[in-house]
Amino acid sequence: MSKKDVKKVVLAYSGGLDTSTILKWLQDEYNAEVITFTADLGQGEEVEPARAKALACGIKPENIFILDIKEEFVKDYVFPMFRANAIYEGEYLLGTSIARPLIAKKQIEIANKMGADAVSHGATGKGNDQVRFELGYLGLNPDITVIAPWREWDLNSREKLLAYAKEHGIEIDKKHIDENGNPAVSPYSMDANLLHISYEGLSLEDPSKEPSEDMWLWTNSPEEAPNEPEYITISYKNGDPIAINGEEMSPATILETLNKYGNKHGIGRIDIVENRYVGMKARGCYETPGGTIMLKAHRAIESITLDREAAHLKDEMMPRYAKLIYQGYWFSPEREMLQAAIDKTQENVEGTVRLKLYKGNVIVVGRESEKSLFSEAHSTFEEDEVYNQKDAEGFIRLNALRFIIAGQNQKK
Repeated sequence: MSKKDVKKVVLAYSGGLDTSTILKWLQDEYNAEVITFTADLGQGEEVEPARAKALACGIKPENIFILDIKEEFVKDYVFPMFRANAIYEGEYLLGTSIARPLIAKKQIEIANKMGADAVSHGATGKGNDQVRFELGYLGLNPDITVIAPWREWDLNSREKLLAYAKEHGIEIDKKHIDENGNPAVSPYSMDANLLHISYEGLSLEDPSKEPSEDMWLWTNSPEEAPNEPEYITISYKNGDPIAINGEEMSPATILETLNKYGNKHGIGRIDIVENRYVGMKARGCYETPGGTIMLKAHRAIESITLDREAAHLKDEMMPRYAKLIYQGYWFSPEREMLQAAIDKTQENVEGTVRLKLYKGNVIVVGRESEKSLFSEAHSTFEEDEVYNQKDAEGFIRLNALRFIIAGQNQKK
């Protein structure tokens, strides 16, 4: 579809520098009617100002969509991912990755409702998000036209974006203005939702240098965290947390509450170099306070409720599952297949985990379940009446049989 053929486009719009510039650029370059979609994913910032910015750019009130999708985000995206204990490359809890398919889904829903023939996003041509958004779009509507301005325009730096915004009278946030009122580049590129906040770019591009302490916006440093530990309990049903300290809460409220505990105790900071899907390595810093607590607790309740071989097979599947989410394949048949298998394992994953939070650490101090497979009678080191220790000799010799035969052959 040529530029002249695009009549309406749904833009994933935060109201920030990038998407505000894109909004104006779409109007000028495509001469298209722009529909803005702003997602409230619990990013910790007001989303309503995006409405005023869109109106100031000439967007019709009926073409401005601002949706609170926090509960859907946690219930249908974050929780399924945590049932899998998904971690990318051993450390990253996929906070940005898991938000993109939901944003893409909502854009397609709005496009269908408003009769739009195109969707647009603010992801760069170097990053993972362009893949995540567009695989989502095309997986849900293969006929939609995708506009990715960063792959078309020549505004390939923050400085050029700021200059374009100033030239076209686009409102610039205070964080992009220096003390003299001139456009200024922020030290980091940030993205946040209820699960995490990320930092990358500019001053973080040298992986040998420690980030400054004032970069971290959510968590106390472990050094400044309370000197006394705090104990909490998380209750689970079918692999999902349902209550904290005995109080039942909605999915989004559970994550929000765990974030507060994690922030207080300096939990969830990581500084990593990850392998992007497009090929290069990139350094990123992340704060995932509630998710870090949730992962530890989930593995603890699984430890007493999952069969050994089911648990081990699930752990073998996890890296593939995490990679699918990282690379944008949430709506793929293979992810859905893995999800069905993972969810099957969670039918008896219920009970309560007790945790100690202390200076960046999440320490499991207790776990109990009515469906526990832990048998004290069998595992005790004291005298018991259910386990014949002599049985172990035959078990060991049968498992060693191939070694015995190979050794005998070598002697020949």
